[in-house]
Amino acid sequence: MSDLFVKICGLKTAHDVGTAVDAGADAVGFVFAPGSPRTVDAATARALAADVPDPVLTVGVFRGQPVDEVRRLTEESGVRGVQLHGDEGPEFYEALRAGGRTLLRATALHVGRCGEYGEDLLLIDAPDPGSGKPWNWGSAEFTAPQGRWLLAGGLTPHNVREAVRTTGAWGVDVSSGVESERGVKSPALIRAFIGAARG
Repeated sequence: MSDLFVKICGLKTAHDVGTAVDAGADAVGFVFAPGSPRTVDAATARALAADVPDPVLTVGVFRGQPVDEVRRLTEESGVRGVQLHGDEGPEFYEALRAGGRTLLRATALHVGRCGEYGEDLLLIDAPDPGSGKPWNWGSAEFTAPQGRWLLAGGLTPHNVREAVRTTGAWGVDVSSGVESERGVKSPALIRAFIGAARG
């Protein structure tokens, strides 16, 4: 598990970003989707991403937004990855490919393999993203996708190791599971999550 890819999402402060990076996160996420307690604007994300070292991927998270808006916010914020939650088709990923961006497709559906829409990474999320509600990844119906995929949805420092062992996930993504209250990250929980995930 030491090579497990770990993404900490929904970051809003420089202290939280620094904590995630120092604890060994492979990626940090900034939410641009409207209506979330974790949403930031492009200027805030740019300031937060500026101090992130190159090996750590900075990701903008979008949900059901027009491709022109996604492209504009990505360029204004300077993030190097784009994560799409919604029913965006392959044409979205093709349109956003320019500039060497890393593309992540988030879905609650059971899918065959990573890359079917042109994404670099696949994220299997709970049906209600960002809610912190876990789902039954140990059920007989769960079939792990092929390729590089991240497990998300209801993960915490207490269950992440078992979740990875059960599913064989290539990586994990957490947001609400490292919060002291909705939308407010806990540095202690961020460190605990990364430590537990890596075993």
